[in-house]
Amino acid sequence: MRKSILIVVVMALLAGCKGNSDPSEWSSKKIDHWFEKGEWLGDWKVSPDSSIDRRAFAVSWFSNRERWEKAFAFLRENDPDMLEIRRYDIDGDNLYATVSEYITKNEEDALYEAHRKYIDIQYVGAGRELIGIAPLSGKKETLEAYDDSRDIEFFTVSKGENRPAIPDRFFILFPHDAHRPGLKDGENSPVRKIVVKVRVD
Repeated sequence: MRKSILIVVVMALLAGCKGNSDPSEWSSKKIDHWFEKGEWLGDWKVSPDSSIDRRAFAVSWFSNRERWEKAFAFLRENDPDMLEIRRYDIDGDNLYATVSEYITKNEEDALYEAHRKYIDIQYVGAGRELIGIAPLSGKKETLEAYDDSRDIEFFTVSKGENRPAIPDRFFILFPHDAHRPGLKDGENSPVRKIVVKVRVD
């Protein structure tokens, strides 16, 4: 009898340990507490947009912590205005950043896209734009089939939400996040953007 009770207690303790170490098992309250403490930002003084999937981020962070730390270090340590317009290899194809400049588009000239191999950190370092965000499950018509070499596909969605992207916030977009960046916010205007590509696996 005592042996059976001991086994049950040990199994419960092990289950509790798993729940504590595996963010996919955390409660929403625990996820929010971890996310809002913001220690993962490493003193980067830019706010995460409220659209970010916190649970997906926590799972990815604890699976590839070193990769994420390097990503935020790059953003923290580099002035967007001083970076050249090019690709920056942070950790080869596992982690890299692209810096671009462009004029924001009208909605009718922009398409929703999604990626499979990479998670995007999108940060508008100068200027302002809107980023359309929608769940990938809302995909309607495929406009350009997935291109493995470019890790991108284009399509329409049933419903999306345009969110302001300005220098005081950043976005994290997962493979299940359809997005349409580069939209004008009022007038067509210049933007300088950093996109950090974090490999999923």
